[in-house]
Formats: sequence, structure tokens, C-alpha cells
Amino acid sequence: MFLQKHEPGRLGLSDFTELKRVKVTIRGEELRHRLYHFRLAYSGYCSLKVVLGGESYAALAEGLTQALSRLGGTPQEHRTDSVSAAYRNLSQAEADDITERYKFLCKHYGMKPTRNNRGCGHENGSIESSHGHMKRRVRTALKLRGSTDFDSVDDYRIFIDGVARAINKARRDKILEEKRVLRCLPANAGVDYTQVFARVTTSATITVRLVIYSVPSRLIGQRLVVHLYDDKLKCYCGSTLTVTRRRVYPAAGKRRARCIDYRHIIESLVRKPMAFYRSALRDDILPNEQWRELWAKLDAHLDPRSASKLMVTALHLASLQGDTHSVFSDLHHRVAMRQFPTPRDLRRRFDMPTADTPQIETKQHSLGSYDSLIAKPLPLPRVENAIAELEAHHG
Repeated sequence: MFLQKHEPGRLGLSDFTELKRVKVTIRGEELRHRLYHFRLAYSGYCSLKVVLGGESYAALAEGLTQALSRLGGTPQEHRTDSVSAAYRNLSQAEADDITERYKFLCKHYGMKPTRNNRGCGHENGSIESSHGHMKRRVRTALKLRGSTDFDSVDDYRIFIDGVARAINKARRDKILEEKRVLRCLPANAGVDYTQVFARVTTSATITVRLVIYSVPSRLIGQRLVVHLYDDKLKCYCGSTLTVTRRRVYPAAGKRRARCIDYRHIIESLVRKPMAFYRSALRDDILPNEQWRELWAKLDAHLDPRSASKLMVTALHLASLQGDTHSVFSDLHHRVAMRQFPTPRDLRRRFDMPTADTPQIETKQHSLGSYDSLIAKPLPLPRVENAIAELEAHHG
């Protein structure tokens, strides 16, 4: 091991790490994630980002773009480890494409891209050693908070940003010193997504990275350009952004997953409610586990047609109201009392009130009044004189 002397503004480093011995949950459900960690070697400037899908080009590019944007400048060199997980299950052509895109990203920010040898973490020591300090701060902050459970992923991201700000506050003087020698940011941010193409099927779905996503049914047959980020998908039809979806990853031990939004297909189901009964996506169409339990009760007590029409009607009303909770609560309460309303009863209770058509009184004018619009004809002598003048004028 040889101690290194770091110069201000020369080296920035990126790496991924996991919080071990800490179980972070979102409303009681464990959040599988890791942290992207950027650090300036001289000042110790720190930027953190919650990563949901593991090590990938999108996660690296998003984290690096965020870090440089918040820093307000770029170092001369950017170093990573080999990021081997980003190339897992990829062909050689795909791996080469990621390598080239990473080089272009660094070139966009005016940084020289370097990486340490595979399996030699000590070559990235300026950030590897700081992982431990950063994670201790995170664990301490969680203890002071009194809970590792958060209401949403966004709340957890805000918490992690607070830890990074606390780290940077302790190194404020050296960070300000280093900022003076950083290179200026380019006018536009670099490309921090992966672009893929997807055809919308007749089921109003697309498949991206072995995950099925629903999209609005009006897009059936279209070829979408998908910008793939770590936590979202932006789908473009031509150059128009048509839909943004939360990115979903397969559960542990599984290769595939689904992300279906019932609002994308409910209008079609209203016209063909029995299609819901044996749909391959039926459990995914229902918004959550509570709705699935409600469907099980309807299916057990009603015939298939009645159960399907009632559930599709409830989902349609929830879509119109923009509130699944109210519709679910009312229907769940009735079913618990062994009362099964008809779709018409449910619509009568939740349909948006329609305004009465105002009665407008009109008064028809007399048809004879149009005569006043007709110009009165000239007297005959005046007509003869006008003709004579024209003949004299034209010889």
C-alpha cells in the first residue's frame, strides 16, 4: 500500500455499496436497494443516491449527473471500479455499448474516465475506505430517527440526502477550496438513461427488461422509444412524451415481473367485462391486495358474469373519481354485510352528478323582416341614363 497525495479538482470517484445489518422498510415492506456513492478525493465531498435496481449504467449515470449538478463543477478525472454487475447477462456487444456510453458521458463533462483493475478494491481506496464512515453516519441517523420505516421511497431519499449534507457540512472549508479549481459544467446535462424500443401489444402492454408494463390503450400498435432510468421509464411516441411509469424489478429468485395500471385498460374492460374474469393479468389489474381479497369474495358468492361486471364497474368508478379508497370502502362494507349491489346501484351512488341542461327561450323573428336587407331597385329612367353614360365612356 502506498499513500497517495491528492490535488484539489483532480479526482472524483464513484462506487456502489449496501447497508448491511440495516433493514429499511417502506410502510413495513423491506426495500431492496443499495447506495450510489460519489466522492471527491481531495475534499471528501459526498453525494449519495438510493438505487433500486442494482449496479447498472443508468444508476451510475444518474448518480454521477446528480452529484456533479449539486457540486456545480467537474473534476479532471473520474474513476470507478469495474462495475461487473452492470454487464451481467449482457452480450459482448451490449457490454461494449455501455462502455462507449460511459466514455461519452465522461467526455461530455470533460473528465478522463479511468477504472481500477477487477477485484482490486484498494485501487479505489479513496472511496472504498469512506464507505464505512458514510454507513456509520447513516446507521447513527436512523437510530436518532427512532425508526427504519418510511412512508415512501421519496421520504427515504430525502433522509439519505440529509446524511450527505451533514457529511459535507463537516468538510465545508476544503470543499469550497476545491470548488474554486473545478471545471465548469456543460450547458446541458449528459445522457443518464438507457434507450430501448418497445412495441405496444393488443393488450396495451410493453415488455422492457423482462417486465411487462401497461400503457394507455390508445397506443396499441405503436413503437415506443423508452428512456430507461433506475427508478422510472419515460415512453415517447416519436418525440412526444406519452407516459411515465415507475420502474419495477423482479422479486428475489424470479426473472419476470408485471406493472399494470388498471386505469390504462379500464375503458376497454367496461365494454367487455367478462374479459376480466379469465384475464392472465387479472391479479395485476387489481390495485392492491385488499382489492384482490374483495374480488375473491365476489367470485365466491356471485356467478362469473355478475362478479366481473360488479368489479369492473367498481374499478371504472374509482378511475372516474380518482379515488380507489372511497369506492373500495363502500363496496367492502356492503360485501361484509352480505349485500351485493348491482352495477347500476354502484353507479348511482358514485357517478359524478350531471348538471341539468338549461332551458333557453328563443323568439323567432318575422320572416318578412328580411325584406329590409334587400336593396331597393333603381327607377327605370335612372337605369337608362346609367347605361348611356357607360356607352359614351367606352366609345
